Amino acid sequence: MNLNEALTILSAMITPAVLIVASGSLILTTSQRLSRSVERVRNLSDQLRKLMMHPGESTFLEDENEIVIELIQYASRRSRLLQQALTTLYITLGMYVAISITIGILEFSGLQHTWVLTLLTIFGAGFLFYASLLLIIESQIAFRAVNYEMNTVLDRVKRYKKPRLS
Repeated sequence: MNLNEALTILSAMITPAVLIVASGSLILTTSQRLSRSVERVRNLSDQLRKLMMHPGESTFLEDENEIVIELIQYASRRSRLLQQALTTLYITLGMYVAISITIGILEFSGLQHTWVLTLLTIFGAGFLFYASLLLIIESQIAFRAVNYEMNTVLDRVKRYKKPRLS
């Protein structure tokens, strides 16, 4: 094997590195989103527990239990989607690493089974696409949850706003 052939093999093996880095970046941000979502569920659960243990203390906001329950449902759905997306992204990362390794093995062994590379690439791209769809759905749920919470706050402000004295 001459230097040109070796460099061709190495560059072919490194090419999936861009997709590996992209997958890693998505894994990192998805992990952070999952952590925040799980923490949100825990905080809301604590808030609901306090409301249920001391029902007389929340007479000012009679709908507080329902609002907290709705927010827990949003956060729980988000957490489940983020867990699925994270798993899918790890599979995607594994596929791209497998592509890199397969390129090296095929080149080193002299085998011409390029269908293996094609299949791994299609699976890797498919998993990445699926993870993207999960993250889009999760983002929409997050958007709805924030809107629900903001609308609730605005409704309360309108409801409990004291009339101004002129």
